[in-house]
Amino acid sequence: MSGTADFFYREAQRIGYVARSAFMLIQMQKQHKIITPGSSVLDLGCAPGAWLQVACESLGPLEKGGVVVGIDIKKVKVPSKYCDARVKTVCADVMNLQRNQVKALSPKQKGFSVILFDMCPSVSGITSRDAALSAELGMRAIDLAIGRAADNHKENDPSQEVQSNCSAFASNVDGLLRPGGHLIVKLLESEDNKEFSKICKLLFRKASWLRPKATRLSSREIYLICQGLR
Repeated sequence: MSGTADFFYREAQRIGYVARSAFMLIQMQKQHKIITPGSSVLDLGCAPGAWLQVACESLGPLEKGGVVVGIDIKKVKVPSKYCDARVKTVCADVMNLQRNQVKALSPKQKGFSVILFDMCPSVSGITSRDAALSAELGMRAIDLAIGRAADNHKENDPSQEVQSNCSAFASNVDGLLRPGGHLIVKLLESEDNKEFSKICKLLFRKASWLRPKATRLSSREIYLICQGLR
């Protein structure tokens, strides 16, 4: 474990976060203000619960309202520290979820204002394979958030089709992300990331990359922060 990663690991234990990854979302919050008081947050791949903690903190006092829903294939217990009654978890496979089932968990069943997608494939060490699996997960994030299957954008010129269908993406009522909402997606660094940038810059008012300081030096993980769904 590197010195930097070890520092964040120790800090998480000292402060009461269940994982070092809490500091990644904290950095995103400081730089981009993704979660605001009263937000409705969907955390996909929520284990072990560190982002649930930071998300709930970011909602502000209990009287401000808001909700945090975490979904993971593992059963995740809501951390007692930094979380309150606004946080709940569901055990389910994100890759097999039906959007209407998830939307039913949102306030008034109208979707979420923030979606966090912190999922990553089991790394095999084979760069091309890992990148392909990461891209598949990333496309699933877009599919769930926007409400339209995104697999067909892996063609030779994905941006052309995306641009022609941009309004259809944004107006699709089946998406889990509300208009004006924000999406954070974790990916592995690869050439495929250029495609994600093209897609998301058309769908959102702003899309930018961030490698948080708490990331291990040996990790290829990077986050695409998409703000303001058109």
